[in-house]
Amino acid sequence: VQLQASGGGLVQPGESLRLSCVVSGSIIGTKDMGWHRQAPGKQRELVASISAGGKTNYADSVKGRFTISRGNAKNTVYLQMNSLKPEDAAVYYCNALIVPSGYHWGQGTLVTVSS
Repeated sequence: VQLQASGGGLVQPGESLRLSCVVSGSIIGTKDMGWHRQAPGKQRELVASISAGGKTNYADSVKGRFTISRGNAKNTVYLQMNSLKPEDAAVYYCNALIVPSGYHWGQGTLVTVSS
């Protein structure tokens, strides 16, 4: 099983980015999927998660700015990030609870927010 994250880059404050994460390999299905981030010198933190049924959960710091969603094929998760702030800069990791093999993490995609 592999999770391939993409979509990171360098943006200015106030701009937007859309992260994508695709699950591939031997899977029956996916349950919870989500995004975490880790800034230099800080612990990894949950940004957003989405259940198989579409229930979402967001960190307080991103509520109203970020939107997590799943693709129609259910093996893809997106993170639409609007109104980005310098404090959003981090490496963003996707993760997913895969059936039958358990939790897996992607390799991370770097988001830089700077003027």
